[in-house]
Amino acid sequence: MKTAELDYDLPRELIAQKPLRRRDASRLMVVDRAGESLHTTTFSHLPEYMTAGDCLVLNDTRVIAARLRGVKSTGAKIDILLLNEERPGRWRALVRPARRVRVGTVVDFRDSLRATVAEVEGNGIHTLEFSEPEFAERLDRFGETPLPPYIKRGKPRKADRKRYQTVYAQTPGAVAAPTAGFHFTERVIRKVREKDVRVAFLTLHVGYGTFKGITADNVEDHEMAPEWFSVPRETADAVQETVRNGGRVFAVGTTACRALEHCAAVGWEGPLEGWADLYITPGYEFRVVGALITNFHLPRTSLLALVMAFAGCALTRNAYEAAIEQRFRFYSYGDAMLIL
Repeated sequence: MKTAELDYDLPRELIAQKPLRRRDASRLMVVDRAGESLHTTTFSHLPEYMTAGDCLVLNDTRVIAARLRGVKSTGAKIDILLLNEERPGRWRALVRPARRVRVGTVVDFRDSLRATVAEVEGNGIHTLEFSEPEFAERLDRFGETPLPPYIKRGKPRKADRKRYQTVYAQTPGAVAAPTAGFHFTERVIRKVREKDVRVAFLTLHVGYGTFKGITADNVEDHEMAPEWFSVPRETADAVQETVRNGGRVFAVGTTACRALEHCAAVGWEGPLEGWADLYITPGYEFRVVGALITNFHLPRTSLLALVMAFAGCALTRNAYEAAIEQRFRFYSYGDAMLIL
């Protein structure tokens, strides 16, 4: 598949710059694969599309305050996005500007926090040794919410600390949010449970690589960056039982979808945690996911490739064209899609 097939033109004003006041007031485009049809409702009506015996799977990862702003001894400002902790105090990070940040460079932050560059990988990625090995536990004091670059409003607002998280976020470790979950409220989850639908949780720490654009000419030549995941045994059992009994597994987001499909591919018997790098492109055969809740994604990304794999290329293009025509809000703080 040519990467150009993941292109589309989006009016700039449709990129959502802030969340709606009410999470479940987002619009929801329902995509029916069997009938090849589309219709629009609001996210608060999501439970109406579920039936007893289905299973809803949510990613409970919690976004850390991964953006740090520091300064070199020369006075030059340095922007750092933490990627993952290799051991206490040692982090891989995306550093900008990277050109003059070499091994041995010292970066100072507020509250006397300091980091020294230990390794330089290339592509802006460096390994940093922080002066406070346990500072990860206090990142809220040192860091900022790592909003995506297409949200153009300077520094994150205080409200982003709460809204750039799902209401069920529990396990710290993500540097980007599983945004399909933003639309859920306690009320929506309660309504789902009232339909005798199981609600299960897993963790996949969303990494920087998830949103990296595909630069290869062919979609299949792109390499997925691995992301850490953990699927509790009760979730694995609930998913397998749902499939055996003919129910549908509703994956909330591409992250939950990839974690579940990874487990199905390697087998449910072994340890269900580690690093997942499953890359889903059109032609992939889904083993367990029967319905997908997702946002509207950037062009030329693995996220859009996964949606096309699930809904079909033509139907996905139709849905995106309809969303643009109906002035849906796009990307992280935007509206949602339910693919049945």
